[in-house]
Amino acid sequence: MGVRSIVLFVIAIVIAALAALNWGTLSAPTAMSLGVTTVTAPLGLVMLGLTVLLAAFFLAYVLWLQGTVLLDARRHTKELQAQRELADKAEASRFTELRTFLESQENAHMARNGERHAALLARIEQLEAALRQRAEQADNTLAAHIGQLEDRLDRRAAAATASTPVAVTPLSAAPAPVAFDPRP
Repeated sequence: MGVRSIVLFVIAIVIAALAALNWGTLSAPTAMSLGVTTVTAPLGLVMLGLTVLLAAFFLAYVLWLQGTVLLDARRHTKELQAQRELADKAEASRFTELRTFLESQENAHMARNGERHAALLARIEQLEAALRQRAEQADNTLAAHIGQLEDRLDRRAAAATASTPVAVTPLSAAPAPVAFDPRP
């Protein structure tokens, strides 16, 4: 209960106590002027009745005012809820846009990574092919050099056999191969 309600309740109790304590004086008839005519009536009861009527009027006014405030508060609450829902939808759409943006960025990043990966694999394949070609060339070069050396040895051996008889050695007793140094 608020301070105002307590004050009003105390005032109502004081008025009721004064009316009860002074009931004889309040109910004593007197001559009362109504402006146009004069009437004999208890002035205290008339004033007490007008006070009760005024209190009832103010009570009705307060109830009406509180009902109006409650209706306005309900209307404002509904509007606030509608605005909150609208803000939530806007926020959700922003989150959706952000998710879409991030997904598109991720897809673009993945596509770039895929392209880089494909380019890297193609480069590795090129290097492997170049390495194979280089190894084949080195093999061919080595085979050519070995062939030349064999030809030279065969020519020397043929020239040496033509000039002096040489004993033939079996294959099992052939001399050990000579290491080839490819440096020029």
